[in-house]
Amino acid sequence: MFEKDLRITVLLDFYGDILTPKRKTALDMYYNDDLSLSEIADQLGITRQGAHDLIKSAESDLRSYEAKLGLYERNEKIRALLAGIGEQLQKESVSRELQEQFRELTDLVSQ
Repeated sequence: MFEKDLRITVLLDFYGDILTPKRKTALDMYYNDDLSLSEIADQLGITRQGAHDLIKSAESDLRSYEAKLGLYERNEKIRALLAGIGEQLQKESVSRELQEQFRELTDLVSQ
């Protein structure tokens, strides 16, 4: 058995829809449903080695997409900046309108 890279679950959220349906399904079963390679192989009608290869190649695709597009990294930076702004807004007296705009922006990033 190989070590699970739990960052893949986040990358799957970002880029899963551009994987082939079979690759997305295999990763979802492995990471989100916590199925074994044998269980995945049985459900997909492939060998255990085939399930392993499918997962590894899908993981590689997700890492490649992130390296090229950087959506996850950009999202993490935005979240960190928003957290800092939120802390600053709590310390200062700001208008309800600005507070509401900040909440809307935070909600958008959280989706």
